Amino acid sequence: MEKFENVAVTVKANVYFNGQVTSRAVTFADGSTKTLGIMQPGEYEFGTAEAELMEITAGKLQVLLPNETEWRAVVGGESFNVPANVKFKVKVEELADYVCSYLAD
Repeated sequence: MEKFENVAVTVKANVYFNGQVTSRAVTFADGSTKTLGIMQPGEYEFGTAEAELMEITAGKLQVLLPNETEWRAVVGGESFNVPANVKFKVKVEELADYVCSYLAD
């Protein structure tokens, strides 16, 4: 994906970890939302309310998902799924650009 058509963008950024991670919400005509964001190099722990598809569009990171014991490498062009109501960790090695899609249960 390179471009979204006919969307509304929330101007106010979501800012986490003292500005190291930022995102903006995009709402589609059908009411679904995604967030577009940037993660600076560092280690972070996130919590989910909904199931998510994390698409890394550029950069390099490692992710540790719930119930897994080994970190998984993820680079631009790859993605991973995160279940609802869990915590997961990432180690960002290179500035990571991402799209987070919220998935219906």
